[in-house]
Amino acid sequence: MTADFLRLVDERARSALASGDLEPIVTEPSELVEDGLRFVVRSVSTLAGRSAAIPGGPRDPDFDPFLAPDPALTLGALGAHHRAILNKFPVSARHIVIATNTFREQLEPLDRTDFAALARVLAEAGGLGFYNGGAAAGASQRHKHLQWIPSGAGNASLGEWLPGLPAGQPPLATAVHPKLAVKHCFVRIECAIGMPVERMADSIHEGFVEALRALALVPDARGLLPASNLLVADGWLLLVPRSHEHFEGISINALAYGGTFFVREPERLEALRSAGPLQALASVGIRC
Repeated sequence: MTADFLRLVDERARSALASGDLEPIVTEPSELVEDGLRFVVRSVSTLAGRSAAIPGGPRDPDFDPFLAPDPALTLGALGAHHRAILNKFPVSARHIVIATNTFREQLEPLDRTDFAALARVLAEAGGLGFYNGGAAAGASQRHKHLQWIPSGAGNASLGEWLPGLPAGQPPLATAVHPKLAVKHCFVRIECAIGMPVERMADSIHEGFVEALRALALVPDARGLLPASNLLVADGWLLLVPRSHEHFEGISINALAYGGTFFVREPERLEALRSAGPLQALASVGIRC
């Protein structure tokens, strides 16, 4: 991957936006601060009547947008097993889906080929890679896919958690955050712009395996259960097992563990404000 890839992303996005194939989610942000941690709540201000465009919208089990993706949104190959696709309903500029070329279940555990595809993007552009591993973790599609958004003001990230994690840890060191009162595991990984892709892919994969071990998660014939969210950024991997999807009618996916919630109705924002973001995150996870 080269810088030409990101230029392609921008060019394809401009074209798809002009043709109507790309339909960004337009939101009005609010800020909530709890226990010194800053969270952003994005209330949908347009597309409100198009619930499929909003995280947590209805799921059609018979529709697979990634098996034969819209050419207007398709960016190209990411290695031999994945392709990059513009998210039709992006939560930010350059919001990318990294989908397997053939159908595989979203509950299937991530493997090294998945991380190699993600590493191709992270090594060039940094940002946040994330995965909603099953419907209970906020996944809207059964076809196996990761997602990526760039770093930027207002975008989800692991930034708010970093000051609460031990500094100077070697690769594969694990940690828990004292303010995240739910079963989870942070793992230190090698992940930085400009790194060799294969080295980064190895590190992310090894970090994922270490997180599974630390959380005593063992995939079986049904896949990796319970459902879980994965976030990769800033030299850390975060894995969070999930108990269910919703808090007070709000779909919680990986972006919420990256500090960004999406809500449809004003009363949902008030419910989140009343309970607090940390309580919302804990309520859909597995209590320690």
